[in-house]
Amino acid sequence: MRAAAGTPLDAAIDRATAHLLGRQQADGHWVFELEADATIPAEYVMLKRFFGRHDKAQEARIGRYLRRVQAEQAARCAGGWPLFHGGALDISCSVKAYFALRLIGDPADAPHMRRAREAILAAGGAEKSNVFTRATLALFGQVPWRAVPVMPPEIALLPRWFPFHLSKVSYWARTVLVPLTVVMARRPLPVAPIGVSLGELFRTPPEQVKRWPAGPHAAEPWKTLFAGLDAVLQRAHGLFPRATRARAEARAEAFVTERLNGEDGLGGIYPAMANAIWMYHCLGIPESDPRVVTAWQAVEKLVCDRPAGVAGSDESGETYVQPCLSPVWDTSLVAHALLETGAPEAAAAARRGLDWLLDRQVTDVVGDWTESRPGLRPGGWAFQYANPHYPDVDDTAAVVLALDRAARECGEADPRTPHAVARATEWILGMQSKGGGWGAFDADNTHHHLNSIPFADHGALLDPPTVDVSGRCLAMLAQLGHPAESKPMQDAVGYLLAEQEPNGAWYGRWGVNYVYGTWSALTALNAAGLPHDHPAMRRAVEWLALAQNPDGGWGEDGDTYPRRGGTRADADLRMGPSSASQTAWALLALLAAGESDHPAVARAEAWLLRHQGMDGAWPEQDYTGTGFPRVFYLRYHGYARLFPLWALARLRKMRQSNTKRVMHGL
Repeated sequence: MRAAAGTPLDAAIDRATAHLLGRQQADGHWVFELEADATIPAEYVMLKRFFGRHDKAQEARIGRYLRRVQAEQAARCAGGWPLFHGGALDISCSVKAYFALRLIGDPADAPHMRRAREAILAAGGAEKSNVFTRATLALFGQVPWRAVPVMPPEIALLPRWFPFHLSKVSYWARTVLVPLTVVMARRPLPVAPIGVSLGELFRTPPEQVKRWPAGPHAAEPWKTLFAGLDAVLQRAHGLFPRATRARAEARAEAFVTERLNGEDGLGGIYPAMANAIWMYHCLGIPESDPRVVTAWQAVEKLVCDRPAGVAGSDESGETYVQPCLSPVWDTSLVAHALLETGAPEAAAAARRGLDWLLDRQVTDVVGDWTESRPGLRPGGWAFQYANPHYPDVDDTAAVVLALDRAARECGEADPRTPHAVARATEWILGMQSKGGGWGAFDADNTHHHLNSIPFADHGALLDPPTVDVSGRCLAMLAQLGHPAESKPMQDAVGYLLAEQEPNGAWYGRWGVNYVYGTWSALTALNAAGLPHDHPAMRRAVEWLALAQNPDGGWGEDGDTYPRRGGTRADADLRMGPSSASQTAWALLALLAAGESDHPAVARAEAWLLRHQGMDGAWPEQDYTGTGFPRVFYLRYHGYARLFPLWALARLRKMRQSNTKRVMHGL
């Protein structure tokens, strides 16, 4: 079947292409909003109020954002706030949002505040909050510090052989925890009076809160062992030798300052940036110090002002705070989507984006990953504008795949491309973990006992290999022509096949969830040459067909992540309403499995054509990105702009070429 010129499919592709071309930055890159739940803007209000930085106009705009989200999510949250659009009330998120609104000036007896309070109390009260929320509440004197598990600065001095060592946890845990240990040890008081008490949110009097809810993932005997150790550390507060404490705090300060990362911030993520500011304050470093000024600049760079009428904001506009920025990821994915269209102007725009990416390869900083891979030369890309100590394996593979494809299809490439690809490939190969997979930032970060410490109630202290990241790396190696019989390729294929779930899907760590993981695995296995009649591919196709909604789309939300951790789906798994990005992933997955003529493909095409907006994009409020399963989710505002275009353009190309095999790694 061939798509004739001027078909609805062609028109949809043209509109979507024009939409993306119109959003390219002047220097060639793309960056879209990256939105999390209400937690980050609430924490931003608290941070500024702690230091007496009261911006009344900005707080009013943040207040409008928080109230709008509360009202929109009332059906399931009854006055509280969820972790994702359409989700259930989350106690920690709701407590922080309520606290922020009280700081902004919303009276406790206002109707929306009364509803929030009743919802929080019905969910068990603020004492059910997670560890990081409790730490924030303790900073503001709302709960005693004994309600927070102890993580003393001395952990920075522990030897590598010790059961807990900073190199054994993920990069995000490292950058958040190191400055926070100093804060928890110093226990500072707000610089300016806040005049707010949250006692009305507790079912247990705040001063009596001692225990914390453990994550359901915590395993014995580690859970009991670490709880006993914490009890000892609680009693030992203030008893650590002064010289040892000073040495530990100095090491923490040096760690943070080395990785301060200019206006892109410590670790490139908001929680670490905020903790750096608090740490410098605790150490007596004045606000005029360049380190503190830089740390504040990084936080302010995440503030996103929405004009009136954008994303539901009212006539006065609103403000929220992004958890981080995603320009490298956005630019690499848009390049793939535009290259798929085959349009000359789209290819030219993609090449400009890739030239911008070439300037951001990290080749001169030996990051934390070298703890497990000493001697390996750097060569990756970060997720953010800059984060040289923490290049991202997933981003690196996606960038290399786009660079290689553009060089093959668009003629003469930037002369830097071959060296950049070779250097990145060397790094990716060196970052492969022992089981054949890849983690996002570290290799062999699999010390699972650490997820049972009291401070890890979120169950995401580690960065083990995952299917989605591993799929991208395998796809990259395959597209670059690495022999199928080579050990890295065989190990990666073996890892992916072993990780397939009993129902035929694959778990998605960094995207929601099984549709994302299945797309990541199938595209990689196809690139590696796995036959389309392989049992793993057949089972995946069967699962995708069963998971398709009656309207022709696919959708799932954060509740599809298993309640007790792991990757095995809960027995009562329910897929959700169709979304544009997840429908596109499923369509790309089916095409990778050789199913361009499958009835599910035609239904998916019809769904995407039917739901495209007049501006060429697809409306999507869904949070289809994942920070931490069941804890923190992300709404990539670019996903519904680029993935449907990518899928529809690939479908058209396959029909025009009468081929059953996708010829690209991604």
